[in-house]
Amino acid sequence: MQAHLQPFQTFITKALDYIQQDPDAIGLAAGGSWASGEIDPYSDLDLVLVTAQKIAPDVEKMQAYAAKLGPVLASFRGDHVGEPRLLIVLYENALLHVDIKFLTPDEFYHRVEDPTILWERDQALSKIIQESTAQYPPFDFQWAEDRFWIWTHYAALKVGRGEFFEAIDFLAFVRNAVLGPMLHLKNESLPRGVRRAETTFGSLELTQLRKTVSMPDRTTLLSSLWEVMYLYESLRDVLVPDSFQKNRAAQLAVTKYLAAL
Repeated sequence: MQAHLQPFQTFITKALDYIQQDPDAIGLAAGGSWASGEIDPYSDLDLVLVTAQKIAPDVEKMQAYAAKLGPVLASFRGDHVGEPRLLIVLYENALLHVDIKFLTPDEFYHRVEDPTILWERDQALSKIIQESTAQYPPFDFQWAEDRFWIWTHYAALKVGRGEFFEAIDFLAFVRNAVLGPMLHLKNESLPRGVRRAETTFGSLELTQLRKTVSMPDRTTLLSSLWEVMYLYESLRDVLVPDSFQKNRAAQLAVTKYLAAL
C-alpha cells in the first residue's frame, strides 16, 4: 500500500469494525477521489453508509453514528450544499476530513457516481448498482445564460460603488458556478466547479482563468470582469446545444454599461 493511503485505510478498517457489527448496516462505499484513484495526502474521504433504517436528516443521529467510527473534533450537516443527508466530519486521528452520506437502499439507487464498495451485506449494494445507473447532474447552459448578464451587471454596480470585496466574491462565485463547469465540459470531465483545475485545464485556459482573479481595486476588478465576460462568451459559443437561446439584448446592455464605468 502506498504510504499516503495508510491514514485513510486505517480509518476505514476501524470504521468497518463497528459497521459490520451493526445489524442495521447494509453497506459502506467510498466515492470521490478514492473511487477514481486520484486520492492524495490532501484528499478528503467521501463515504456512503447505507442502512435499513433512515438516519438522515436527523443530525443528532448522524453525529452519534459518526462518533462510533472514531474520535470527532467537529461536525456539521451539509445544508450549505443542499444535502441534509451529508455529515461533514473532522476526525482527530490523522486529522481526516470525512464526508459521510447516510442513505437507505432506496436512496442509493439515485446517485451521482458508482462508488467503490468497501463492505456490503448479501451483495446488496452491488445489486443496486447493477440495477440502476449513476447520473451526475448535468450543467444547464440556459440556466447560466439567463442569469449571467444580471450577475455581471450586479458586480459592475458593486465596483462602481466601491464595494470591491463583494465584487471579488462575485468573481469567485462565477468561476465556481459557471466558468469552471464549462471548462471541465470542454475538457470532457465532470462539471465540478474548479475542482482540480490546475491538472485538468490546458495552459491557455488556466491563463484565461487567472485573469478573472482580481485584487480589491477598481482597475483590476474592471479588467477581471471583462475577462469573465470574454471567457464565458468563448466557452458558450463552443459548448451550447442547438436549442440554446442567447440573451443578446442583455449582453449588449451590460457590455455598454461596463464600458462606461
